[in-house]
Amino acid sequence: MDEHEKAELYAMDISGAEWLSAPDPTTEERVEIAYLDGGAVAMRSSADPDTVLRYTEAEWHAFVLGVRDGEFDLT
Repeated sequence: MDEHEKAELYAMDISGAEWLSAPDPTTEERVEIAYLDGGAVAMRSSADPDTVLRYTEAEWHAFVLGVRDGEFDLT
């Protein structure tokens, strides 16, 4: 992603975004995601909702594929 794309992504108004998370009754802290215009995705922690990471559609797709392939497994 070039600097212009990044600037556009972070300039998006996400104040009305619908944040989604997996239900987990054992913890209050969750990872939340919101689907944005153009296939972009925002991600945050419910414990720190003011810190939001944003991903283009391609970046999010690569991230999800990495998770599915076990790239983040700690064992």
